[in-house]
Amino acid sequence: MPAPTIFKRIIDREIPAQIVYEDDQSLAFRDVRPQAPVHVLVIPKKEIPALAAAGDEDSSLLGHLLTVVRRVAVQEGLAENGYRVIINCGRDGGQTVDHLHLHLLGGRDLHWPPG
Repeated sequence: MPAPTIFKRIIDREIPAQIVYEDDQSLAFRDVRPQAPVHVLVIPKKEIPALAAAGDEDSSLLGHLLTVVRRVAVQEGLAENGYRVIINCGRDGGQTVDHLHLHLLGGRDLHWPPG
């Protein structure tokens, strides 16, 4: 059995994190290497390795994660000026942790195209 990801260890409270939101399906916490003044990760508590691994049965959970992103954006004061939501998928997509996660970025002008 593979070792638990860092995100699973955060869910299980084995590793501390600055949690900004939690419910029975998800957890949101500040990124330890922020790329913007506000950089929050929103993760499902269900272990899904990547967006590509999500099944049709996960549709409700995926929608819930976007609702959480919106809720946290309001909580963090990003709703008025806007924010960016990013899901990296796979190595070429820049995913570094094999646990689905959404990046919520804001608090400054986010230029396009990204990196």
